[in-house]
Amino acid sequence: MNSWIDISQRLDEKAAVWPGDTPFSYRLNWGKRDSGSVNVGQITMSVHTGTHIDAPFHFDDEGKRVIELDLDVYIGRARVIHLPGTDRIGLNELNSIGIEGVNRLLIYTGAWRDRSVFPENIPHVQPEAAAYLSEKGVRLIGLDLPSVDPLDSKELPAHHRLTRYGIHILEGIVLDDVPPGDYELAALPLPLAEADGSPVRAVLRKCR
Repeated sequence: MNSWIDISQRLDEKAAVWPGDTPFSYRLNWGKRDSGSVNVGQITMSVHTGTHIDAPFHFDDEGKRVIELDLDVYIGRARVIHLPGTDRIGLNELNSIGIEGVNRLLIYTGAWRDRSVFPENIPHVQPEAAAYLSEKGVRLIGLDLPSVDPLDSKELPAHHRLTRYGIHILEGIVLDDVPPGDYELAALPLPLAEADGSPVRAVLRKCR
């Protein structure tokens, strides 16, 4: 049987969040002893905690909200590539790897090893790579990082350029034990009507 591989971060109090953002918490609002029938929990978190997608509204006041995004982008054939040891993801790095006709590109960098600690620096997507990715057919880019831009960026050029070329953004995936190759991906956002992002349960299954 070809099993699904979970590439999502675990959500608990150890989950790293952007400095100053809302930490993850879960607590029981009602216990079975008190309610007489059920346990009912409550979670508090940023929509950009762990494995998540960015909606354009995250960085553009006129951008689409999560509920408006095309779900087809988040389900289907994907290619995992490895770019370990790099400090950027640009034309030079992508040119060496065949991605012709790839709609969903998932990139392992290995730069974020301890996901209980928010990283100080990460490889980033160079904005000029967006046109190249779009030309090859990419509609979704996924990274094992908390952002496609440098962590200190205020302008977020990669976010804007990727969106301009119709490329959706998936961040915080876990590809440590996933070999390069072609897979089926499912990483659906929640139907959040007003949100700028959404946590996802991202899974892969090796293509037959």
